Amino acid sequence: MKTDILPDNPYVLLTPGPLSTTKTVKAAMLRDWCTWDDEYNKIVQGIRERLMQLAGENTEAYTAVLMQGSGTFCVESVIGSALPQTGKLLVLINGAYGQRIVQMARILGIETIAVDSGEITPVDVERLEEYLRQDPLITHVAVVHTETTTGMLNPVEEVARIVKVYGKRFIVDAMSSFGGITIDVSRLGVDFLISSANKCIQGVPGFGFVIAHRDALAECEGRARSLSLDLYDQWKVMEEQNGKWRFTSPTHVVRAFDQALRELEAEGGIERREARYRSNQKALVEGMEQIGFCTLLDKQSQSPIITSFYYPDSPMFTFEEFYGRLKASGFVIYPGKITVADTFRVGSIGDVYPEDMERLVEGVKRNRFW
Repeated sequence: MKTDILPDNPYVLLTPGPLSTTKTVKAAMLRDWCTWDDEYNKIVQGIRERLMQLAGENTEAYTAVLMQGSGTFCVESVIGSALPQTGKLLVLINGAYGQRIVQMARILGIETIAVDSGEITPVDVERLEEYLRQDPLITHVAVVHTETTTGMLNPVEEVARIVKVYGKRFIVDAMSSFGGITIDVSRLGVDFLISSANKCIQGVPGFGFVIAHRDALAECEGRARSLSLDLYDQWKVMEEQNGKWRFTSPTHVVRAFDQALRELEAEGGIERREARYRSNQKALVEGMEQIGFCTLLDKQSQSPIITSFYYPDSPMFTFEEFYGRLKASGFVIYPGKITVADTFRVGSIGDVYPEDMERLVEGVKRNRFW
C-alpha cells in the first residue's frame, strides 16, 4: 500500500473512537470496490471469521453479523430484533450508554426496567439478582462492558453468572472494549455481543458488528421492529449470499477494517493490544498525577480505554481553553460527560503508545494557564 501520499495527522486523537489510525489502514480506503464482487464479499466473509476467532474459544455455536451505521445502530438492531413483543428487558446502568439502551428500548415499545447505579460506581449485581428472583417475566438483560461516560469497567463476569443462573438472554454492549480487552463469549454465556469498527480494532467509522449465539439469533426471525435494522435478515442474507449485505455496504470502511484486523493479528492479538493500552493508561495517569490531576474512578473500576480527570481546582480553568491549547500542541481530548463533577476524559486506545502519553503530559505542563 502506498502511504507516502498521505499527510500526517495534525494531532493525536485521544478519544474512545473515532481514534488515531495507522496510515496503512487509511491507505486501504484508496481503492473502490463493488458490493456484488466475489473478491469483496470474500473480504467480508474473512472479517466475519476472524471476529469469531477474537471472541474466544469454543465459538462454533456463534456467528458474526455486520451492520451499517454507528455502533448505536447495532445496539438498536439487537434490542429491536432480540426482544419479542411479550419480552421484558432489564438494563444495568451507570452512564450515558446504558441510558441510551433504555431510551431506544422504550421508543421501540419494549417493557424495560432500568437499574441505575449512578455514574461513578459499578453496576449493581445484587440488585440484578433481586429483580430476576422477583420478576420471572424478564427475558433479557443488557449491560455496557466499558462505560466510556467515565471509563468504568463493569463486572461483566459477575453479571453473566447471575443472568445464566436465571436462564435469561444476555446482551453485552462491548463497543469500546472488544478487541482491546479479552472477552470469551462462550465461557460467559453471552447471547449478543455488540461492537464497532472504529474502536479497539482500530478501523474507521461506518459499520458495527454483532457476535450472536446461533440459537438466540434464530429466535429473532420475524421479530424486528425495523426493516433496515433487522438483525436476523441481515445475517440470513450474509449467510446465504456469501458475504453480501442486504443494502449498500460501506465498502471503503470494510476494506480498512480488514487491514486493521491484520494489524491486530500482527501486534500479537488482543492480549498484546490490551497490554499496550494498559501501558498507555498507566503512563497517562502517573504523569497527570505528578502534575496535580486526580482521576475520577478508583483503580479497581478503571478500564484501560479512557480515563476521566477532575478539573483543576482553579476559577481560571476552562475546558474550552484547555482543549484549544492541547489541540494546537497536537492532542485532541474529550470533554466530561457526567453530572456529579466537572471532568474531562483522555482515551488510551488507537494507534497510540506510552511515549504519546508522556508527550501529552509535557504538553499539559507547557500549556498550564490556571
